[in-house]
Amino acid sequence: MSDAPTDRNRLDEEESPYLRQHADNPVNWQPWDEQALEAARERDVPIFLSVGYSACHWCHVMEEESFEDEAVAEQLNENFVPIKVDREERPDLDSVYQTVCQLVSGRGGWPLSAWLTPEGKPFYVGTYFPKEPKRGAPGFTNLLDNIANSWGEDREEMENRAEQWTQAAKGQLEETPDQPGERPDESALTDAASTAVRAADRDHGGFGSDGPKFPHPSRIHLLLRAYDRTGEDAYREVARETLDAMADRGMYDHVGGGFHRYATDREWIVPHFEKMLYDNAELPRAYLAGYQATGEERYARVAEDTFEFVERELTHPDGVGGRDRGGFYSTLDAQSEGEEGKFYVWTPAEVRDAVDDELADLAIDRFGVTDSGNFEGGRTVLTLSESVETLADEHDLDEGEVRDRLERAREQLYDAREERVRPRRDEKVLAGWNGLLISALAEGGFVLDDRWSSLADDALAFVRGKLWDAESQRLSRRFKDGDVKIDGYLEDYAFLARGAFDLFQTSGDVDHLAFALKLARAIEREFWDADEGTIYYTPASGESLVTRPQELRDQSTPSSLGVAVDVLLSLDQFVGHDRFGEIAETVVETHGQRATSSPMEYTSLLLCADRLDTGSLELTAAGERFPEEWRERLAETYLPDRLIAPRPATDDELEEWLERLDLDEAPPIWAEREHVDDRPTLYACRSFTCSPPVHDIADALEWAEDLAPDA
Repeated sequence: MSDAPTDRNRLDEEESPYLRQHADNPVNWQPWDEQALEAARERDVPIFLSVGYSACHWCHVMEEESFEDEAVAEQLNENFVPIKVDREERPDLDSVYQTVCQLVSGRGGWPLSAWLTPEGKPFYVGTYFPKEPKRGAPGFTNLLDNIANSWGEDREEMENRAEQWTQAAKGQLEETPDQPGERPDESALTDAASTAVRAADRDHGGFGSDGPKFPHPSRIHLLLRAYDRTGEDAYREVARETLDAMADRGMYDHVGGGFHRYATDREWIVPHFEKMLYDNAELPRAYLAGYQATGEERYARVAEDTFEFVERELTHPDGVGGRDRGGFYSTLDAQSEGEEGKFYVWTPAEVRDAVDDELADLAIDRFGVTDSGNFEGGRTVLTLSESVETLADEHDLDEGEVRDRLERAREQLYDAREERVRPRRDEKVLAGWNGLLISALAEGGFVLDDRWSSLADDALAFVRGKLWDAESQRLSRRFKDGDVKIDGYLEDYAFLARGAFDLFQTSGDVDHLAFALKLARAIEREFWDADEGTIYYTPASGESLVTRPQELRDQSTPSSLGVAVDVLLSLDQFVGHDRFGEIAETVVETHGQRATSSPMEYTSLLLCADRLDTGSLELTAAGERFPEEWRERLAETYLPDRLIAPRPATDDELEEWLERLDLDEAPPIWAEREHVDDRPTLYACRSFTCSPPVHDIADALEWAEDLAPDA
């Protein structure tokens, strides 16, 4: 074995499934580490950086075309230090170089291909490159030759370009406004919702007039909150049209539950088939909000079916502390047997083979399965093509019988599909993505069934047990087969803190609140920059990159900065200082102008600004238990700014909680709010005004309605 790290492919030493997929390539791939970076400096050659993830279709294509080719490998190995990065493990690197790609080309995506100086500064960027020139795209082999030659002949020009692009990335990612403005005012919510309505596709749902169509859960929350505030029907209808489109058509898996990544077309028919944990966390939260805001029972079923998919297919089987299940895996691939979507699509003959004769025609009509198909090779992506009412008329059945038969057909399709070769699963457990699902499951446990709170509790115990270092008070990002790696990013701390706090709200377990507070203190210590008035994405004690990014925009996951601000606002109620609230307010003021000028990009941050403006609806519940009638009423009531604060019945019992939270005295949300008449008691408060103690949830909600913010 050679002593030089770049003389061999080192990815067999990595645990990332994506990196290990490339361990047998003839390319001498390196992980992003000091050995690889030092090799580039010593050899004085550029870095070729390839960023992707295990479920990425075009990543697989580029591997097959180029990275498995001996001649291409020889070019890469001789003239570059080739580095492979899993963007799910290293979102900081992805953020930096994706930003450059967007600035230079106007587009980004995966695989991301970037050529860097030995110092990590980019001078050429793109995404997928075919091996040979195709449809106007340069060929990868030609690019490698041209860049290698230019590095020798035009070195100064390339380094100047690298410096310019790096400074542009700093301006986009790191810098904050010289003069922070005022935070958005009370009109910002409705202004943003009106912008969303104007951008909506009123014919097919979602936003934009062309494909692809991506889910934007934060926009659903924005529209529903604006509808609740104003009663403006357009806000609710756009939210419903989008929820219906995603659930009715091909982005949703009608056989096994759960959502694919996005739809490739305007009508939401053909998805990109990968299933990501974060989509199957954030979308159920949106559907639960939709259920509460509209009363549409179907939205609750979609959320529950998605949770069942995650429980069945993405849950680690080993728990901690005697639990029989753990955290959640990251993704299911889009491909099986080398073909995208093969696991999920059907022909009429396959449906007839899978289900009983008396069910086949009904299933074919319901799911729109045709001889010509709506996908490649005459196959069909299942959609809800016919309503139950129409099917009842056409098949001369009552609607209840149609539903029963369709459920039997779905079960038989599921059993038949289980015989197919399954897509690969990326079994990384990521702290932040688990935090997103823990939040969703906590709400699902409150709205739907306690079993989801139990699943969330097991996952939080797993992530805390595997990835949290109690001594250093630091969080790691990734667990895989016993291996823990990578310092946590803001999204890991913020998403997990929100998950722990949401689970405290719905379970009353003070240990979850204590953990959320530890994570919040770490956010303040590692990510908050008082001089710049912002919260950065990478920790102050972490690796220094060419720029230190912030994550302000909602992308495939919500803005980590927005979630951090939101959770700091929540936890500010439970500490004896006001730093959390001051940080949140400062960040909103720093970035307020951005949020109001482009609300579709900065929705999470804008929702935080609205919460700052109106205050939360605080529901302090004093008692040994949360009465079932309270839970049932809150489960069906849309309260977007609800903050539940369980506490023990008496101040004597509260003392034990305060010790566990390291608090000298009760925070205002608990202070002097004991139970009354030895019965569970509710206190409803907003903006320092509180109801009298009540035992009837209806009385508390009536009071809250009287003090609800005006439009």
